[in-house]
Amino acid sequence: MNSEKTFVKCPTCQKSIEWNDSHPYRPFCSKRCQLIDLGEWANESHRIASEDIVEEELWSEATNKIDEYN
Repeated sequence: MNSEKTFVKCPTCQKSIEWNDSHPYRPFCSKRCQLIDLGEWANESHRIASEDIVEEELWSEATNKIDEYN
């Protein structure tokens, strides 16, 4: 069994924490940092990178259908 401890930085505050089962909020150092991160996702401050072209194509297709309907 590996006895070396693994440390990671909290994504929110950069505090170094030991990666083990005693940290219920890992990779965050605390519930506060976990909730801050969740709020950033909810506000769309964080997002998964994607091609904007697909979104533009879907938007264009939708507006064309609306124009055809009118």
